[in-house]
Formats: sequence, structure tokens, C-alpha cells
Amino acid sequence: MSTFGASAQGSFFVPATASDPYQYQVGFGNRFASEAIPGTLPVAQNMPQKAKYDLYIEALNGTPFVTPRRENQSVFMYRIRPSVAHKGYTALPDNPDLEACFLPLNPKVHFSPTQLAWHPFDIPAGSSKTDFVEGLKTIAGNGDPTMREGLAVHVYAGNQSMAKRAFCNSDGDFLILPQQGRLDIQTELGRLMVRPGELAVVQRGIKYKIGFPDGPSRGYVLEIFGSHYDLPDLGPIGTHGLANPRDFEHPVASFDLDQSPWEVVYKVGGKLFACHQEHTPFDVVSWNGNYVPYKYAMEKFVHVGSIQKDHIDPSIFCVLTAKSKTPGAPLADFLIFSGRWDVATGTFRPPFYHRNCASEMMGLIYGDYGGRSDEFAPGGFSFENSFCPHGVSYDEFKKATEMELTPMRIHEGTMAFMFETSMQVTLTDYAMKRTGKLHEHEPKMWDDLKGQFVNHIPQINEDLKAAGRPPLGTLQS
Repeated sequence: MSTFGASAQGSFFVPATASDPYQYQVGFGNRFASEAIPGTLPVAQNMPQKAKYDLYIEALNGTPFVTPRRENQSVFMYRIRPSVAHKGYTALPDNPDLEACFLPLNPKVHFSPTQLAWHPFDIPAGSSKTDFVEGLKTIAGNGDPTMREGLAVHVYAGNQSMAKRAFCNSDGDFLILPQQGRLDIQTELGRLMVRPGELAVVQRGIKYKIGFPDGPSRGYVLEIFGSHYDLPDLGPIGTHGLANPRDFEHPVASFDLDQSPWEVVYKVGGKLFACHQEHTPFDVVSWNGNYVPYKYAMEKFVHVGSIQKDHIDPSIFCVLTAKSKTPGAPLADFLIFSGRWDVATGTFRPPFYHRNCASEMMGLIYGDYGGRSDEFAPGGFSFENSFCPHGVSYDEFKKATEMELTPMRIHEGTMAFMFETSMQVTLTDYAMKRTGKLHEHEPKMWDDLKGQFVNHIPQINEDLKAAGRPPLGTLQS
């Protein structure tokens, strides 16, 4: 097998480094054109009668044809052999830890009104060989991919790179967050090297394989059904801030010369199917379009916040969002919490106690995210259902109400994230019964949040009397 890639120069391309040998094109949502062999992209048309070097034309659309132009996503590929050249599909054995239907009628999913957490998930060890696909396990979700509405939250843990095996998800887009070990992601449109602290998005229908160049790897996945990830609107923030489009990196064309047997695993409705073919799926010599995988270094996020008093809503931490079918109600938001300044004057600075209409699921890539009861560690996870009350421990509350409010750095050296959805979420059998890592948030962390108000009743009654109001009654115990 020989690999050939595009060589691009200029300020619009991200150069290779020692830890990332690949080049990238930049700009979220751009329409790109890339060729590993010059002259293989047709000029001023997509479908010439005969492509150069007898390449085959293959189109992939990520949205319906009549979707408005500003939202339409597609790519034209010029490849050595088309995807239709295969030997058919066979069903693979069910993965009992992989779930796609999160409707209450499914007996393998469960509601939980309480806060839950998981210690870091185990990585396969010893002689057990597990690649990215085999290591996928579902924690929670909403809806169903056949309804084109909903999402799934997975974790992955593996110790073996995919070899002559590729993966194609027909259900939804994968947002992948490595927590331990880099991911070497080879896609039909080129390669991405993704380290902890970066995210990668591979859209549904695109074939790819994942290698673990640093050995055993673990991370998180947010899968969305029915829409694609987008940048949130900035409103009064203006033209730039949060995640800037220029910082999203897309691959350049790269292909292999390989006419040996391959397996492509398709995920359809949560079920896995194998497709065998006598050629590599990574043989795209050139392509053009905007339906392209990408990665983003989350340390580049431009935080905004209050420079006077009080909190701004947590939407200021949103990196990517995905629309639902209900206007104004996101299917999913992806938020991060990392090192930044906190300068708010006269303000309770930690998250105040709150009950959200959204369901919140948090993970930790690296560092320490204090004030939680669940021994929150990198590789672990937590869940809070909609309207579930939550907030910091009593110790954190007390410290925040008594500290001197000087400008300070918070979450230094930390990268925590949140998957947030306006949808009701169910939890899987795997999450509730089989991980061996599940534990509830310790409610004793709030036992010392006593009703201190009653200690002030004498003064309150004096103030009420001065205001011409009746005094408070006797406290009932």
C-alpha cells in the first residue's frame, strides 16, 4: 500500500508539526477544493463525461437537495474505485452496549430524575484487542435515528488501531473528544490527527478509520440525528469571539493505492453491518465541497464574560450547536470550561444553584473541576436531568460568599465540557447496570446548607415593625 497526499503551501493552510504530520485547510463551513494529483479536479463542472486518469465520480450529500443554499452540504469525490464496487452487506452480531433507540418503549433505556456520575471508564487491557468501533458504548440519548431527531452520548475505550477496517455511520454525525491518546483519523477526504484538547467531527455517511498512535485510548462521543453541527450565532458579541471559523481545520486530499480486501462496518439504526470489498475505501484522489470532516483545538476558544457584575448565561461557553425541529430549542449544545479570568465585582462567582430545562452531561478531558461531589476525574462522566436542582458544595458556597473578590484565574490547566440538550434524556442498560463505575452524587455535600434566614428573625421583625408590617410567625419544626 502506498499513500499519496496533497502538498499545499500558503497562509491558508496549517503546516505539519512533529505531533501532527498532516496539513489542513481552514474555515468553518467553507467550500473547499483539494487534489492530491494536480489536474484531477474538473474545471467549471462536477460531472465531466470522462474524469482524468479514468477516475470515478462519486457524490455525497449531507442534506436534501432542496435545502436552502446557505445550509446545503455536499461533496464531489474523484476516486480510483467507486463505493458501489463491493460484495454486499451482512449483519454483524449485536453489540449489547450500543444503543440507538431512546424512546420509553425500549425496555433497555431508563429515566433517572437524580444526579448520576461515573468514575473513569476502563480501557481494555491484556490480550483483549478492541478497536474504536468495538469500544463504543452508549451512555444516554434521546429520540431515534429513524425519526431524524435526537442524539446519543457514547464513550469509547480501545487498545487496537483499525487495520483493514473502516467505519461508516449512517445514523448521525459524530463529535469525538479524545481524553487519553491521540486519534489518527483517516477519512475519505483526508487525514486528521486529533489530540486530547481537540475535537473532531465526522459527518454521517463518510467512511473513516481510527488509529491509536499513542497506544490505548479513551474518550467521548456526541452523536446527533437529523441535523449537523453549526457555530452559534454571536448576537451583540459581534463578528468574532467564542469559536472562530478560521480555527477549524479540514483535511486535504490524500489517497492510498491498495487493491487488497477491506471491511467497511456500517451503523444503521444502531445495528452494525459488514460490507466487504477488494479495494481500500480511502482512494479519493481529489474532491470539492463543504461536507467535510474537521477538527478544532479547544484551547483556541475565545472566552467572553462579565467585566462588571453577575453571570452571563452559559451559552457564552458554547463551541458548537445543532438545531432541532423546534425553532429556538437546540437539539444539542457543546460547551467547554477552561482557563480564563473571573473579575465580576460583588458577585457570587461559582455557578449559582439552578434548575435547567435542559439535560446536562459533563466530562473532563484534563485538569481538575472542583466543587463537585462525584470525584470528577478525567475520563469520568456526570448526568443531571432537566429541572434537577444542582450547584456547588457547601464548602465551595461558603468560600465564595466570604472570599475577597479580586481578579483571578479559574480552571487553569483544565478542559471540562458539557453536552447539553433541550430534550428529555434516557440512560442505557450499559450506563445503569454494567459499567461498574456508576455512583450517585453525594447529597450530603449540601447538608450544611441550612436555613440561615431563621437566625435573623429578631432583626427581620424589627425591620418589619419599622416598615409598618406585621412580624413573622413562629417557626414550625
